[in-house]
Amino acid sequence: MRRPHSLPPWLSHALRAQRAPVPWPAVVRGALAGGPLLLVAVAAGRPSSGVLLALGTLLAGVNDRPGPRLAAVSRLGGPALAGALGMTVGSFIGGALPTGALIACLFAVLGLVGGAFSAVGPVSSSAGTQFLVTVAIGAGMPLPEPAWQRALLFAGGAAWLILLRLLLPSPVRTNVRTKGLGYLYDGERAAVASVYEAVARLLDAVGGPEAQARRAALTAALDQAQDALRPGRSAATRRLRRQYSAALPLAEAATALAWTGDPVPARAGEGPRRLAAAVRTGEAPGALPAPARAGAGLRALDEALLRAAEAFDGAAVHLPSGRRRASVRGVLRRVTGPAGREYGVRVGLSFGASAAVAQALHPLHWYWLPATAVFLVKPDLGPLASRALCRAAGTVAGAVLFAGLAAVLPQPLGLVALVAACGALIPVATRHFAAQTAVVTVLVLSLVMVGGEPMASWGRITETLLACAIVLVAGHLPLPGGHRGGGVRVRLDVAHDAARAYVRHVLSESEEGAKGAGGAQGVDRHGRWALRREAYRTLAQARAAVDLAAAELPVLARHSDGSRQVTVVLERLVDATTACAVQVDDTGRVPEQHARKIDVLLAELAA
Repeated sequence: MRRPHSLPPWLSHALRAQRAPVPWPAVVRGALAGGPLLLVAVAAGRPSSGVLLALGTLLAGVNDRPGPRLAAVSRLGGPALAGALGMTVGSFIGGALPTGALIACLFAVLGLVGGAFSAVGPVSSSAGTQFLVTVAIGAGMPLPEPAWQRALLFAGGAAWLILLRLLLPSPVRTNVRTKGLGYLYDGERAAVASVYEAVARLLDAVGGPEAQARRAALTAALDQAQDALRPGRSAATRRLRRQYSAALPLAEAATALAWTGDPVPARAGEGPRRLAAAVRTGEAPGALPAPARAGAGLRALDEALLRAAEAFDGAAVHLPSGRRRASVRGVLRRVTGPAGREYGVRVGLSFGASAAVAQALHPLHWYWLPATAVFLVKPDLGPLASRALCRAAGTVAGAVLFAGLAAVLPQPLGLVALVAACGALIPVATRHFAAQTAVVTVLVLSLVMVGGEPMASWGRITETLLACAIVLVAGHLPLPGGHRGGGVRVRLDVAHDAARAYVRHVLSESEEGAKGAGGAQGVDRHGRWALRREAYRTLAQARAAVDLAAAELPVLARHSDGSRQVTVVLERLVDATTACAVQVDDTGRVPEQHARKIDVLLAELAA
């Protein structure tokens, strides 16, 4: 959505909504998740059990994104297990400790740990958030079930949504030749096919103004496919990994052609498009376009197409399988690193302070305040000011809407229907944080009333505004021993190290070729492709962190000034190195003009 350029970045970000097709499978899952479980529990005379089941589906549904089915087991299941653990811990805290300062201090410690682990990655971020939210709910929500039953019911609700994710058929099926549970790999096939389509679009744009944007889109497609493919021994898994690996040299050749701007025949994109169709349908790609070998880039492209054709025919093409899993030591480094420490401290401050304020005010639903603060402090939901503004606006809209609906709907069946409707709307509402907040507010207030508590629309508004104020203060506090823009600096450092490793590898290959050590035959393409993938991946993460920091309030945004220029130079350096790598394959050495360009970029980066 375009907004006037006169608006400040933090406000224009709050008004921006994502554009995407309606995720109908997720809508159906949302409608069949919490509502039916709650209806069964109400009919059985156990509405509180239904509330816990619906909470499990709610928090799992917030993370239910389009993508591979099998990956959803870990993407949704890991946070659900963390939520069940949090429900157990919170229930023991609420039952063993008197309300007051002790709970607030314990919440601050748990927030510190949960926030630090949230810095490891997207799944860890969801797991840390669910753990802390359910700690607050378990400690403050009046429920008759013991701690272990609360945890089982919460996990059972999430497990029901995961089961729906695995078993419900796709709305549109292709004529893929698979047997048994082959439909489980629909998402993986779509991700790998998107890589080949992105290669074709980049080849179409070579020499034009859209080349750089399409190169970035290719990087995003490679990242998504890399994340979608999981280790496995099934024939479908091995075939998809082989097809993904065969796309890596195609992506390298296309990137090199885009950087040099050499003329590319109009038919060049037809080969990758046929390979994309073959991935989606399971059919043979058919005849590929005739080769055009006018230069190093085109020769590399044609050789990559030949390798891909062999891979699609089932030949044992041994190419790198993708990203390696993070080691325990690497995870701990992220937890205790600058980003983990800073985020952990801010989460701990927000979680503990909101619990202390809630304990001092003694509201009926005191757990709402710390639970809301945990969601607000998450940086992956947008800039701090933007998410606070959207949260406040969405809560007010949702509370007012619920107050009107609750006055006319029959109880409890009308509220159960409202829960089902909100579950269906959540996948659509994720396009904007305020809309998502409004839908979740209506759903939560419905669950509270089904559980036997009075309507709490106005209390929900008050406590959300308090949570916004607390998080805004905690997010702007200068931390002792820390520095602003730390998250951006960490991402830039990682991207810088990955780019330098890629450059050193390519230049060392050139030196070996110049010494006559096998020429291009001695090139370690497997290692080079892995380094190139890591360089582009970390660069994309750094660019996202810079864009996020630029949309903060000026007091925070100024600490990341100049970061965007660094990402631009790094991007040009990695592109130039990719072009050099193709030349090394062709001649065994880097052309002098390419070497000079890399030297200039390295000097500019150092400056």
